[in-house]
Amino acid sequence: MSSPALQTRTEHRQHQTLTPRLQHAVRLLQLSSLDFAQEVQDALGKNPFLEMDEPSGETPAAGGEENGSTPSTTPEMTAAETPAASAEADAAWERENWQTTGGSSSSANSTGDSDGVMEMVAADVDLRQHLHGQINVMPLTDRDRALVGAVIESLDDDGYLRLSLEELADLAEMEPPVDDCEMGTALKLVQSLDPCGVGARSVAECLLLQLECIDDPVDRELARRIITEQLDKLAQRDIPGLAKVFDQEAAHIEAVCERIRHLDPRPGWRFGSSHVHFVVPDVIVKKFRGQWTAQLNPAVVPKVRLNRVYAELFQQHRNSKHAELAAHLQEARWTVRNVEQRFSTILLVAEAILKRQRHFLEYGPLAMKPLGLREIADEVKLHESTVSRVTNNKYMATPSGVYELKYFFSRAMPTASGGACSATAIRGVIQDMIAAENPLDPLSDAEIARQLARQGLTVARRTVTKYRQMLKVPAVERRRKHS
Repeated sequence: MSSPALQTRTEHRQHQTLTPRLQHAVRLLQLSSLDFAQEVQDALGKNPFLEMDEPSGETPAAGGEENGSTPSTTPEMTAAETPAASAEADAAWERENWQTTGGSSSSANSTGDSDGVMEMVAADVDLRQHLHGQINVMPLTDRDRALVGAVIESLDDDGYLRLSLEELADLAEMEPPVDDCEMGTALKLVQSLDPCGVGARSVAECLLLQLECIDDPVDRELARRIITEQLDKLAQRDIPGLAKVFDQEAAHIEAVCERIRHLDPRPGWRFGSSHVHFVVPDVIVKKFRGQWTAQLNPAVVPKVRLNRVYAELFQQHRNSKHAELAAHLQEARWTVRNVEQRFSTILLVAEAILKRQRHFLEYGPLAMKPLGLREIADEVKLHESTVSRVTNNKYMATPSGVYELKYFFSRAMPTASGGACSATAIRGVIQDMIAAENPLDPLSDAEIARQLARQGLTVARRTVTKYRQMLKVPAVERRRKHS
């Protein structure tokens, strides 16, 4: 029996550790333009060694945009021609014209011109304010107005009443106690207000409150029966099933269902502030002398620089007690370098993408080529993870629209001829097929896959289903029209 032997193995492994500066650069690189601008703005507010790099003059001279220079006020300029004097003259002209045209000059003069302008901006009115405005002009008793106000304040953002009338009556705490008849009357009064459908307690009730917009009494009654009796089939767009249940022609049922689908199931969404998420492109693509060129969007590049005066003063008088200021100075230098590195990297990657996908700009999605992160990484001499961070939440503005940089990447799909086609091009072919289909006999996913195969594109049926869902196209039965 052999005795156990002890073996000692020494392995030498190399580990790559990111320095704090690189970690800071990587974190900033993956931010969107708006988040990055906010990050730089926060750094400007906290770091005394950073300052905004603002131009010294108001109006650039001819050719100033090309050479990047912004001339300042020359000695030959008179006092009336200086930017400060010009701004004062403009302000005086505005005040004079506001007074002569009957504007609210008193408020503008008392609190400033900007306040007078802001008074003209329409304020957002939410649903409850809109309903209270209608109730306030109605001849109601104080008790009825309080009950109606309780119903209005209990509505959610969709415009629905999620509490029961019994709960509202208990919350009112009025003397004499509120009965069900009073609460029902208050609810009916709210349901008669604009927007139509507000105050409903279910989707069916919300739709029923809006049926008065259907002029034909026969269609209105059929719509009422569909909503109250077959709401599930309506949601599933089961036109043949509804036609069989109500003994009506499929075309008539489909027309009534189309009217129902035009009703608003969330009337409360019409009011309140609308939060619009704007996409600010990082790169702008234009065609110049027959060639596609990419340039950075100057609006997203922060104008930040190192305050040389503070930095030199600190270097002259620094000692061990100023460790915090030294950290601020180091962070300021990193921020300036990271701004330059971030946008140079974005432009470098965008130019590499543009070089390979120029046919997309000429002919649309059908001309999109297969493209992977590795190909761009090898071109720009960066790691794939860096390219991935650059393309995430970064946008390119083209004549055909604004696209995220990662939109231009797609895996290669083999063709019958031995070549390769991008998934984006296949989605474009599918979209064209569905747009040209017969609405009475729409194409199923299996039929689309067969037609793609006849064109030399081997795509599985489940892949067609996935691409159709990505295009937000409903299934075949939901697209079918009935004559």
